[in-house]
Amino acid sequence: MTPSPLLSVQDLSVAFRRVGGDFLAVKNVSFDVAPGETVALVGESGSGKSVTALSVLKLLPYPAASHPTGKILFKGRDLLTLPERDLRGVRGNDVTMVFQEPMSSLNPLHTISQQIGEMLILHRGMGGPQVRERTLELLHEVGIPDPERRLSDYPHQLSGGQRQRVMIAMALANEPDLLIADEPTTALDVTVQAQILKLLKDLQARMGMAMLFITHDLGIVRKIADRVCVMSKGEIVEQGGAEETFLHPQHPYTQALLHAEPKPDPAPAAPDAKVVVSAQDLKVHFPIKRGILRRTIGYVKAVDGVTLDIHEGETLGVVGESGSGKTTLGLALLRLISSSGPIAFLGNRIDGLRFQQLRPLRADMQIVFQDPFGALSPRMSVEDIVGEGLRVMLVQAQIVDLLRGLQRRRSLTYMFISHDLRVVSALASRILVMRNGKMVEEGPAREVFQNPKEAYTKALFAAAFNLETAQAGVTAQ
Repeated sequence: MTPSPLLSVQDLSVAFRRVGGDFLAVKNVSFDVAPGETVALVGESGSGKSVTALSVLKLLPYPAASHPTGKILFKGRDLLTLPERDLRGVRGNDVTMVFQEPMSSLNPLHTISQQIGEMLILHRGMGGPQVRERTLELLHEVGIPDPERRLSDYPHQLSGGQRQRVMIAMALANEPDLLIADEPTTALDVTVQAQILKLLKDLQARMGMAMLFITHDLGIVRKIADRVCVMSKGEIVEQGGAEETFLHPQHPYTQALLHAEPKPDPAPAAPDAKVVVSAQDLKVHFPIKRGILRRTIGYVKAVDGVTLDIHEGETLGVVGESGSGKTTLGLALLRLISSSGPIAFLGNRIDGLRFQQLRPLRADMQIVFQDPFGALSPRMSVEDIVGEGLRVMLVQAQIVDLLRGLQRRRSLTYMFISHDLRVVSALASRILVMRNGKMVEEGPAREVFQNPKEAYTKALFAAAFNLETAQAGVTAQ
């Protein structure tokens, strides 16, 4: 006998008021989540998956948002018609949510202890020693090292992975029946991502809760979901068991989504290709200052003695955990931050050049940043930005195809910095692995991916391609 669904979304539509008429973001969506089950909502950006998830707890910007049709039944009660007072009892208690970016969800002015404690006081009526004891228990449960010391920490004092663990601790504080996870691992590197996914699966098994998991990453869905709902343009175009959906997709959109993952096809540099960028014993050390006089008491060695050559037409993939020095290395090579050690561009030393002397070279040395929203000017139209030489692409496979095409046509040289090793394997002909500011392994991409020599590299690749918890050589974060 099939158990009654814990959550039943029936014929749900979501409209947003705007000038010129309402915009229908979600159209007649229906799906169920059974107790203890994980259902994944999958689709590209703008497909309506996050709007659907936010509707469950009525977290949309009402009255600008509305529901022309539908019901959201949780334990038989329609959450859409529930009075706000009753709904507050459901939020954070029976149904909780973990968001994509914990730094924007956590209060920067409150300690970790205060933020978890608030959940326990509001929903469980706890006080005094009980709150502290339960907070420590939760931090330990989600794998925060030395939880007693972390109680007085603020969000900025934690790593990205630790902040997400705190968000999970807050979400699980009241032992919910349903956890909604909206892209909870997108902002994390692969090893931390694997750890967070394993943590969620372990906690789910222990607590018996259901999960509604929102993601665009099909690798995650394969590992964590029991059933999949594929969304496109506000509609569910296909749903079914996860394994069956991946093996035998029925809808053309699902088939296209599965085939959209970048396939390895790196372009190797020609044997006689000239060196475009080189660095020898490159170092970037940031001073640690203490006291009223701000005396330097030590250094953070963000990049520590890296030597490399990048050839014309080649893509060098630089990989490693967050904080390994990847981005700092890229910024140093472009002379966007101070460094020591020789840097040459097209055979000419640039490490000693001043700002004005570097300006003519900027047309030949460009950078595309990780977050287009943070990198693009909000005061300029897309047309103006494109006129400045920046191009905004949204789909991962399209970006890979675009980069490959540009490289072939223009003999471009890329230094590709990423923690998404599947994309790196599709683009890079050579790999450089970084850890704690040092280069720990380097070589042809195919060779490094198939036969990594270092334990750290093996663990990094295992986390990325198998989405399993990192083993020896990768520090929990």
